Amino acid sequence: MLNAANKIFNERILYPTYEIIGGKKIMAPSANTYHSNTIVEIAFEFKTYFRQHKNGYVFTDNVDVHFDNDSVYKPDLVVVTAENKNIIDWQKSINGVPDMVVEVLSRSTMKKDLTVKKDTYEKFGVKEYWIVDPFRKTIDAYILRDGKFELDEEYICYDEDEIEELAEDERAEVKFEISPSIFPEIKINLHNIFDLY
Repeated sequence: MLNAANKIFNERILYPTYEIIGGKKIMAPSANTYHSNTIVEIAFEFKTYFRQHKNGYVFTDNVDVHFDNDSVYKPDLVVVTAENKNIIDWQKSINGVPDMVVEVLSRSTMKKDLTVKKDTYEKFGVKEYWIVDPFRKTIDAYILRDGKFELDEEYICYDEDEIEELAEDERAEVKFEISPSIFPEIKINLHNIFDLY
């Protein structure tokens, strides 16, 4: 039993998790609690829907996604449709292109999320990519069209005071929910994602 505990310690502490970006091993730092809570809130909405409809799977940032030998990432959240489930190795990792990826920005990973990771997800054909910014309380939703990501919409989580300061026409444009294009029936309240109760 002690040997098993030592093995886990060695794998988790002495050999921290990493991603392979451009063929190079890059350490993947642990998320802080707010970052982790943001991921859980989004994952909960997908999981609740998938449990009822049995048409997809959601994974969080402890799962490797193997795009190819030079690109092995640990996205903050990954969605795989039931039609694409053959890429899931239930004992190891995801081997292939997920249908949707979500990255929650942090100070240490922001640059990669906005550049090299976004470019990789686009190159391999991820259908939808959300960039969640907990500092600005925004979500940029990118949709793959003709092989290129296009910003479909930027969702902003306004508080009541901010909404009051908006002009009437701006207020009419405010969206309180976000839905993935691949599962438009899922409606996620922005305040559930960003607000701590």
